[in-house]
Amino acid sequence: MNDKRVFQIIMALSVVVFGVVTLLYSLPKQDSIPEWAKMLPQLNAIINGTCSALLITSLWCIKNKKIQWHKRLNITTFVLSSLFLVSYIIFHSFGVETKFPVDSPIRLVYLFILLTHILLAAIVLPLVLVSFYFGLTGKIDSHRKVSKFTFPVWLYVTVTGVMVYLMISPYYEF
Repeated sequence: MNDKRVFQIIMALSVVVFGVVTLLYSLPKQDSIPEWAKMLPQLNAIINGTCSALLITSLWCIKNKKIQWHKRLNITTFVLSSLFLVSYIIFHSFGVETKFPVDSPIRLVYLFILLTHILLAAIVLPLVLVSFYFGLTGKIDSHRKVSKFTFPVWLYVTVTGVMVYLMISPYYEF
C-alpha cells in the first residue's frame, strides 16, 4: 500500500472518530446511568495520566537510543489512548453533561484548558497515526519530522485531560 492510500485511510478514520465523538453531544440524557459507568471519568483520568508518563519516558528512551523501548512504550500508549477513547464514548453515550460553575473565579482558566484540549484532541489522532506509520515502516526521517509536532500535542492532550477531570469532577451529578 502506498503512502497516499495510507494517508487517505488515516484521514477517513480520523473523520469518523471525530464524527462519533461530536455526535455524542447530541444524545439525550439518560434517566440514570449504571454504577460502573460513573467510574469511567476517573478511569479516563488515570489512563491519561499514565499516557503522559509513558510519553515522557518514551522521549527519554529515544534520546538515549533505546529504540525498542521507545517503540514498545509508544505502542502501549496508543493502546491505552484507544481504550480511553472507547471508555470516553461509552460514558458520554449516556448523555452526561456537567457544567463548570458560571460564578467560579477560575472558570476562564477551565474554559481555556478545555477548549485547547478539545481542539488539540481533534487533531492528535491523525498525527499519531502518521507518526506510527512512518516509524513502523522504517521511514525514520519522516517519523522524526512528524513526531516533533505529534509528541507535544499528544502530551498536552493527555495532561490537560487529567486537568479537566480534576477541575470538573467536583460538579458531577449522577
